[in-house]
Amino acid sequence: MSESDSAPQLQPPERRLRRYHGTVQLDPERVGRDAGRIADEVIAHLAGHVGAEVTVTLEIEAKFPDGASEQIVRVVTENSQTLKFTSHGFESE
Repeated sequence: MSESDSAPQLQPPERRLRRYHGTVQLDPERVGRDAGRIADEVIAHLAGHVGAEVTVTLEIEAKFPDGASEQIVRVVTENSQTLKFTSHGFESE
């Protein structure tokens, strides 16, 4: 019997998946429907796992080839503040 035969075999440590991330584009005309499906079919499962810490972030990007009107800038800025967006703003480029 060789020395390697009598030595205990070390098992590699179990690989545990510890993070999930996902990005998805939503149809701007069907955000409610699409977000609802995502909430039911993905977020609920993640949040239902004991001990899970789940964060959901909504990111919005809009481009205005001819520039945004003053009205849209005012309305969206005010609504973003009221809805407590953590970051928001319009840019020239």
